Amino acid sequence: MKRLITSLAICLATVTSVAAQNYPSKPITMYVPFAAGGPTDSVARLTAEAMSKSLGQQVLVENLPGAGGTIGSSRAAQATPDGYTILLHHIGMSTAPTLYRKLDFDPTTAFAPIGLVTEAPMTIVARPDFKATTLAELIATIKAEGEGITYANAGVGAASHLCGMLFMSAIDKQMTTVPYKGNGPIMTDLMGSQIDMTCDQATNTAGALKANQIKGYAVTSPERQKAFPNLPTADEAGLPKFELSVWHGLYAPKGTPPDVVAKLTSALQVAVQDPALQQRLDAIATFPVTKDKATPQALQERLNSEIARWRPLIKAAGQFAD
Repeated sequence: MKRLITSLAICLATVTSVAAQNYPSKPITMYVPFAAGGPTDSVARLTAEAMSKSLGQQVLVENLPGAGGTIGSSRAAQATPDGYTILLHHIGMSTAPTLYRKLDFDPTTAFAPIGLVTEAPMTIVARPDFKATTLAELIATIKAEGEGITYANAGVGAASHLCGMLFMSAIDKQMTTVPYKGNGPIMTDLMGSQIDMTCDQATNTAGALKANQIKGYAVTSPERQKAFPNLPTADEAGLPKFELSVWHGLYAPKGTPPDVVAKLTSALQVAVQDPALQQRLDAIATFPVTKDKATPQALQERLNSEIARWRPLIKAAGQFAD
């Protein structure tokens, strides 16, 4: 019996190895747990196109929006672990375990990480006629007026929601939070001076900032961004160590053969070094990571550290999703 079991195990390992060697032999589906047309969808489609070149098979994007990205993520976690279903998700993967009281997957164990993909800095912005002209003046105004200042976010778990929590915690002052159903309406009301301020990823604010339709105070990256050379970092502007970016990671379901994950990681590393992809991502104020970060280890470490970072902030704010 032991000999039979050993033989079966060897046969299974051989079949798995052959399958991995022939991978991919058909198109790959990349789940995006958000609606088409948004920043994450744009990152996914550009990355999928670049990865298709080196994989020799199309990587097709399928949008599965809903519940802050948890519906699509759950589907990906339950998919057959053969490398033909992968998931591209953003920073929300690290906040979901705390934001959602009922989550049917554990982000830290339900997936085989492939690698980090991109980083997008956040921008602290306000309506064009807001009286504060610098970040220091903005903070002073908020501390003086508190809940008299309105802060817009795109809903629980959105980048603007997370940045707002971090910002209010950093300055130790609460504003009146106004939730919206998306970034588009926020920008419309911000440009129309119907709302005071927000903090959102540069992908969403770049157009209005460049057109001087809103007022910019700082970027939340360690260095200034070439898209906004005159916009200081938050640290430069008087908010020390205030750093935040919307990062994207690529995942496969747990149990995906290591050889298959390695091929996907290799294709991702080729993609993030592709000048054409870099140029197209730069146009939407998002930046591919360096090759050394497009690895399973780097993504797992980032996920774990971000979960630890956001858990106490979310619990302290008491802002949970249903």
